Amino acid sequence: MSSLTRIVAAVDVGRVYRLGAEEIVAVNGVSLDVHAGKFIAVVGRSGSGKTTLLNLMAGLDQATSGSVLFEERDIADMSEGELIELRRHKIGFVFQSFGLLPLLSAFENIELPLRISGVGSREREQRTKEALEMVGLVPRSRHRPYELSGGEQQRVAIARAMVIRPSLMLADEPTGELDSTNARVIFGLFAEMVRNEGISVVAATHDSTLLNLADEVLEMRDGRVVERRTAVQRFRD
Repeated sequence: MSSLTRIVAAVDVGRVYRLGAEEIVAVNGVSLDVHAGKFIAVVGRSGSGKTTLLNLMAGLDQATSGSVLFEERDIADMSEGELIELRRHKIGFVFQSFGLLPLLSAFENIELPLRISGVGSREREQRTKEALEMVGLVPRSRHRPYELSGGEQQRVAIARAMVIRPSLMLADEPTGELDSTNARVIFGLFAEMVRNEGISVVAATHDSTLLNLADEVLEMRDGRVVERRTAVQRFRD
């Protein structure tokens, strides 16, 4: 897929929540283009609007104003069934809490989205093995989550998101519960997937030490994008 291909776009998107008589502006007029094979980091303090922006891009939340386009189609025009299919086949999710099922092995956790989608057993096994190889966890494939370190659990979560072969991966504070060494490993994995697999990654993070791996960095404050920096600009500075 060409890097000129636009996977998802937020167009002057806003999200306002109402609590009684009070209005809370979570996202305020944000525009963002995510092209194929790009790694974008969204940074900002807690409450800056990062998570809400990712939820809007995934169709998990509805914009109050503006629009979100996935492959040039407005998410607001999609039925619930179409949104479910979109999230099953084209969008991978990675969260701060790893979200692994405790009674399943690493292999079974990774394989689960394929089972849900009705993929045949032979293809499930092949794709799960490929995902395990990608995150370097083949020797740990039969271990359950409690037998894995935090970094290993997050790598399983990334492999589970990768196994559906998404065109877009959304990661919400994926290194929030990891030490700096494991955080670098996880962000390195994202950069590798972008480079080798052509997947687009949008990661919300507060960890500013890892931003040199991203193609573009957006800083959010009070629901707005207050600064955009590209790799070229960072190296120039």
